[in-house]
Amino acid sequence: MKILGISGLYHDSAAAILHNGEIIAAAQEERFTRIKHDSNFPVNAIDYCLKESGFKIEDLDAIAYYEKPNLRFTRFFDAYIHYAPEGFIPWLKHMPTWLIDKFFFKKRFLSSLKKLQNFDENKIKILYPEHHLSHAASTYYPSTFKESAILTIDGVGEWASASICYGKGNKIKIIKELRFPHSLGFLYSSFTQFLGFRINNGEYKVMGLAPYGILDSDRVKKYVDLIRKELVDVAEDGSIFLNQDYFQYAVAGGGMIKVEKWEKLFDEPMRAQDTKLEQLHCDLALAVQLVTEEVVMKMAAEAKKLTGSDNLCLSGGVALNCVANGKLLKTKMFKNLYIQPASGDAGCSLGAALAAHYIYFDQPREDNKVKDSMKGAYLGPEYGEKEIKELIKAEGLTPQQFTDDVELSNHVAGLIKNGNVIGWYQGRMEFGPRALGNRSILGDATNLEMQRKINLKIKFREGFRPFAPSVLEEECDEYFNMDVKSPYMLLVTDIQKSHMKDLPADYDDMQWRAKLDVVRSDIQSITHVNFSARIQTVTEETNRRYHMLIEAFKRKTGYGLLVNTSFNIRGEPIVCTPADAYRCFMKTHMDYLVLDNYVFSKNEEDYKLAMTEEALLSKKS
Repeated sequence: MKILGISGLYHDSAAAILHNGEIIAAAQEERFTRIKHDSNFPVNAIDYCLKESGFKIEDLDAIAYYEKPNLRFTRFFDAYIHYAPEGFIPWLKHMPTWLIDKFFFKKRFLSSLKKLQNFDENKIKILYPEHHLSHAASTYYPSTFKESAILTIDGVGEWASASICYGKGNKIKIIKELRFPHSLGFLYSSFTQFLGFRINNGEYKVMGLAPYGILDSDRVKKYVDLIRKELVDVAEDGSIFLNQDYFQYAVAGGGMIKVEKWEKLFDEPMRAQDTKLEQLHCDLALAVQLVTEEVVMKMAAEAKKLTGSDNLCLSGGVALNCVANGKLLKTKMFKNLYIQPASGDAGCSLGAALAAHYIYFDQPREDNKVKDSMKGAYLGPEYGEKEIKELIKAEGLTPQQFTDDVELSNHVAGLIKNGNVIGWYQGRMEFGPRALGNRSILGDATNLEMQRKINLKIKFREGFRPFAPSVLEEECDEYFNMDVKSPYMLLVTDIQKSHMKDLPADYDDMQWRAKLDVVRSDIQSITHVNFSARIQTVTEETNRRYHMLIEAFKRKTGYGLLVNTSFNIRGEPIVCTPADAYRCFMKTHMDYLVLDNYVFSKNEEDYKLAMTEEALLSKKS
């Protein structure tokens, strides 16, 4: 059974391919086009998946698209009718495109595929599972659970914005849905806009800003009360009702919110992008994070009530809120928790293919899996010796090459110990938003300046943004208050008290940026201002070379963990090819680049030259 799954045309286009239920390959289109959150039809991702699998389009048993276009069109149409006359102008603007999508979607879909290969379109079976079924399938089927409650939460699919499902064997049953326009994802994105970040891109910034809020302050309590009284009504079963007087996303124009009404409600102007962040912004981020966590807990409790399962699978964009995930884990509401590493819409490409395989084709599911089937999320393309040598020749480089992995690990671990920042590029690219040790920027977690250095001189992003640790799985409980595996960096927990430092008595009264300079722990660069961290546990089985590097660092320093952030700069997708990695390396203050077993270094003159060339290119474009 050969099935291609596709998501896209709205945001985060991607493709995935299965052979007899095994995940062969999956990748986001943005990695190939270098356009962040690329929404175009994923021709490059599909091409990669086909080449990786060795299949042609005509070999496929089915192609599964991640949602039902006709249902989405119906929702658009109904929303504009419902919100008339306010929706009339946007209706006129968008209706021609939507009419084409409704009546000619399949034709456009097939013509896009024919850009890759010729095939007899009459022999191609195209399936359209619902959006939230694709989310549910993406997390349940790769899990090890024989049966499980499934909770999916995002902005919106066709109509559903959240769903509770139950998976057993090879079947998934949708039990309960929350429907548009009421959406936890849209509530969070609305605050993303009001706080001056980009919708569908800055939600994780809101999550990272929230710990700078002062938890028991009068202002945070006031903001929470305003959100609960004016913006959203939260029911005991986790369903929510958003007061549409404050929102305008239902008629697609001008952002998520009615800005003037929000400014009056919170008695503050909407923050403009890239302007100064104040304590009130931190407090507002904390307020919406607290409300979000409350809703997630109630939805999870309802899923437990309706299914009686000890297992829970999570997916959808809100499942990337790893703070809420960590708090859900600590409730012990469920004995076991599994989160799809590509929980956003990109992961729906995989979910659509899995839904087709198990539900439509009724294929049996393995009963006794001891590990999930995501293969560590290392499902993207791999570039080896050939591409690296081509880069070396084209750029006239003289890297140091290692023929022994132990020597390579010891050498790079020594560089990190000495305060250097490393671009670490290995093997297959990760699927999903997290770099998990194959497309990563690495540093020393004990270095007091590492967070600031990587944020400002390498990632070129806001200084408040926290970094995640990659820790040897066998040593996780030495550093972190967590007794489960976290291979996909989707759980936040506290560091162990033994690694904490005492805070100043006036810590809560300090200006929020000043808190960054307070020494909080002996693993400072991965310890957020509230003593939390987003964990990736690393095993030899899943990523041998990365595990070997962290082990080498432990031998040299006594610490079995590293700072790990994605190999990219602000505004760009994670690097895909060796050439992408080299360009990123040369545009930043990274000290060394490791491509497979080659180690590249640069001096300051090289960096200045690269930055000058980049500025000239930007000016021309």
